[in-house]
Amino acid sequence: MLSESEKEVVKRFIKELTPSEKYIFLNKLKEAIYVKGYTVDEDLFYYCYFFTLKERLRAITPYRTNGFLRYIFAEGLKDIEDSIKEYEERLEKKKTQRMSDKKKIECGGF
Repeated sequence: MLSESEKEVVKRFIKELTPSEKYIFLNKLKEAIYVKGYTVDEDLFYYCYFFTLKERLRAITPYRTNGFLRYIFAEGLKDIEDSIKEYEERLEKKKTQRMSDKKKIECGGF
């Protein structure tokens, strides 16, 4: 699973999260590792962290009633979604590179 140093990084990321947000973060982390096959690194933790922040914003949706708050909400959500996309692209690139390297090794380096 996770090494001790990786566990320390996870602790750093989830320190400010509520118990339900920790659950979201850890579930997204498991999904990213076991389903999507992403490499465990700091980019993965940022990806899960921003995904969790997106869920936090969704939870406060009923409270954004006036125009200015709706604007702040929309801009914040857009920034978070852009960050999620950026980290997901990085993770996919690393995954593709790892798979390519693995195939090269299996083919004797060619």
